[in-house]
Amino acid sequence: MSKMVHDFNDIIRKLRKDLFGKGPERIHTVFVENMAISTLYGNLTPTEKFIASRPDGTDMVHIARTKMIQQVYSTNVPKGIEEIVGAKLVHLFTDMKVEEDIAVSVFVFDKNIALERA
Repeated sequence: MSKMVHDFNDIIRKLRKDLFGKGPERIHTVFVENMAISTLYGNLTPTEKFIASRPDGTDMVHIARTKMIQQVYSTNVPKGIEEIVGAKLVHLFTDMKVEEDIAVSVFVFDKNIALERA
């Protein structure tokens, strides 16, 4: 894993740990053109797992997680993300499959960040 991917993943992990009390257990990130695509495994806290096991709980956890992440990134880009890739974050798309405890985030930047790796 390159230092850039490692540093990028560390920022994501720290932000989510600060927000939810637990960061992902594993993150896999790839840089493609102007995007960083991160798959996050093992995200849920014990409380979220309990809520998700109840009727309508999965929807509650899904909505809370995805809306909170989108709001945080739209109001305050995490420190260091833009510096690592050398581009400005313009969009974040994120979703989660609560039943499998897998999340995906697609970070869209204002220029090709994959070229920066060469």
